Amino acid sequence: MHLLIFGPGYTATRLIARLAGQAEIATVTRETFADRADDIARATHILSTVPPGDDDPVLAAYGKDIAASGAWIGYLSSTGIYGDVAGAWVDERAPTGTGRRTARAQADAAWLALPNARVFRLPGIYGPGRSPLDRIRAGAAARIDVPGQVFSRVHVDDIVSGVIAGFDGPPGAYNFADDLPAPQSDVIAYGCALLGLPVPRLVPLEQANLSPQARAFYAENRRVANGKAKRVLGWAPRYPDYRFGLRALSATTSPATTSTAPPAASHDQR
Repeated sequence: MHLLIFGPGYTATRLIARLAGQAEIATVTRETFADRADDIARATHILSTVPPGDDDPVLAAYGKDIAASGAWIGYLSSTGIYGDVAGAWVDERAPTGTGRRTARAQADAAWLALPNARVFRLPGIYGPGRSPLDRIRAGAAARIDVPGQVFSRVHVDDIVSGVIAGFDGPPGAYNFADDLPAPQSDVIAYGCALLGLPVPRLVPLEQANLSPQARAFYAENRRVANGKAKRVLGWAPRYPDYRFGLRALSATTSPATTSTAPPAASHDQR
């Protein structure tokens, strides 16, 4: 395997560690973005984790080369492309492009149109060094009271195992999410209990003093179904809900972070 990764961020770094000794891996950063056509031609597997701006920078520069490569193609997308469905379940057949992530939905569709492409749609990502526990330890965790609001989330290592399962799976879109969408306030309360720290009081959304980006998370409400990935790829999350994931993280020491994104971490910092 010759794996070429555009955007070696948080998730890709975990993937690289998992594949150590099993693949030849090259990475492309913003600083090394130019003149990668030869690397694309040599790759057996190509993965992009780069979020779009006005357009998708990887496809804009190398879309034709990637399409002609014959390689396995993967792209880390976002379940934000499903928009708001008032808390209903969404699977890969649900309409996309109706929410606030218009550019992401366009990029998702463009990657999905490439031959041999798999698009992995992700909700809030958490894991070592980037979880509610880190915000709680840093004193930066708040519990926002929005009745009926739930978020889906996924542990970073479950994304890694899903991408690896996708190496042998058919092309298409796949949701990687855990089995239990839950309110952000419940997750913070459980994390506080694990750490033996006081549970913050519930704060109404209009009094939470959130940034526009953080507030935007609460404008959409959906539950993300993961049945296709389980059925077609044989994938199953090691951490099927936030309680499993947080318990595992509480047993390790993670560096604190001051991230304030509500469910876990920003979708676009993959």
